[in-house]
Amino acid sequence: MEKENLEFTHFNEAGRGRMVDVTEKHTTERVAIAKGSIAMKKETLQKIIDGQMKKGDVLGVAQIAGIMGVKHTADLIPMCHNIFISGSDIAFEIDQDRSKILIEATVKNTGQTGVEMEALMAVSIAALTIYDMCKAVDREMTIEKIYLAKKSGGKSGVFINPKESQK
Repeated sequence: MEKENLEFTHFNEAGRGRMVDVTEKHTTERVAIAKGSIAMKKETLQKIIDGQMKKGDVLGVAQIAGIMGVKHTADLIPMCHNIFISGSDIAFEIDQDRSKILIEATVKNTGQTGVEMEALMAVSIAALTIYDMCKAVDREMTIEKIYLAKKSGGKSGVFINPKESQK
């Protein structure tokens, strides 16, 4: 097993921020999956399920917003590379028992740097959009546990978050 590089690479010799040079990295297929959830009142979740939110189709809008977040990641994360995205999808799972919407984003590309930040952005923006569309009826919603679940590609290969094996 290769030893992981634990050095901070986003600093130049003067200790100031820089964008990492990926010129010498090999182009590989890269995939990242991020997950998170948003908890809410049972009544709020039921309104989403029944299509009763005044602002419209909550999950449909959150899906598009999450994908737009993927496309704008480099605009918001200062040292993030502006990369070509070859695919992006978001899935929602309604958990009525815990009154949550589970969010999973998958982002793919073929390139010299990974798509982890883009997947995390997709989940974040989808959750924030759900909050925005439902806040008039439930300001107590909580965005929870956004994390990288899995990534593949590049020099470091496959990473599976230990949280995934605990399920």
